[in-house]
Amino acid sequence: MQDKEHDEDWSLVIKPQSKLLNFHFKDLWTYRDLVIMFVRRDFFALYKQTILGPLWFFVQPILTTIMFTVVFGNIANIGTDGIPRILFYLAGLTIWNYFAECVTATSETFVKNANIFGKVYFPRLVMPVSVVISNLMKFGVQLVLFLSVYAYFLFTSDNIHPNSTILLFPLLVVNMGLLGLGTGMTISALTTKYRDLRFLVTFGVQLLMYASAIIYPLSEVPEQYRWIVELNPIVPIVEAFKYGFLGKGTISVASLVQSFSISIVIFLVGVVIFNKVEKTFMDTV
Repeated sequence: MQDKEHDEDWSLVIKPQSKLLNFHFKDLWTYRDLVIMFVRRDFFALYKQTILGPLWFFVQPILTTIMFTVVFGNIANIGTDGIPRILFYLAGLTIWNYFAECVTATSETFVKNANIFGKVYFPRLVMPVSVVISNLMKFGVQLVLFLSVYAYFLFTSDNIHPNSTILLFPLLVVNMGLLGLGTGMTISALTTKYRDLRFLVTFGVQLLMYASAIIYPLSEVPEQYRWIVELNPIVPIVEAFKYGFLGKGTISVASLVQSFSISIVIFLVGVVIFNKVEKTFMDTV
């Protein structure tokens, strides 16, 4: 009787086996304080010893936007549906950077945190989830930059027409976050065995950007090839974001539902693979 009462005093029981489809979402809520701690660490420690500090959040999209304007706008003369080029490129980069940062950061979860994982127990999902949340804060900072530029052109240009689609903005961010998190966790699990993937992630994400309607509107894609581009779940998110704020874009309810469905599937598959690999990754890292 005493042994039974003693067992009931434990606040956590670590079991060696678990079901494949046990996503451990309840554990994330239990360890929410740890998630918040890692979010603060990721956000504040990144630029702690830099000269410009958080200003780098603004520098990167500004320089990239200028480069796109010169190369793809002035030299290649790629159309932007009549939207001022600076605003068009900055709109795409703002929503895209959130996805790119989530994938790049979460893809190194196991490799970067092997020492911590080997010393103390906590739900491993805490790490990638905290990365996505901290990147959401960075996204918020860059969104302020976009809205500042957007406000200027809203009063100086006649080609910008915001509409009710802008109300879908929170859903678009969630969609992009789920897609980035699921993709990053899958890559992180694979890198425990195939280290070469670490070197391909940055290149792959950069290549994917050119296939995601960031530097060109979907209307510029020939009709016979447009359906191929729309298979990319990022494209409807980017187009909806631009359409809501700028009034120009190619969107449909079907494409948005398809994108969100793909994101959920990729997220759930990523969680399953991540949870499976976490049991044995210390033997391969």
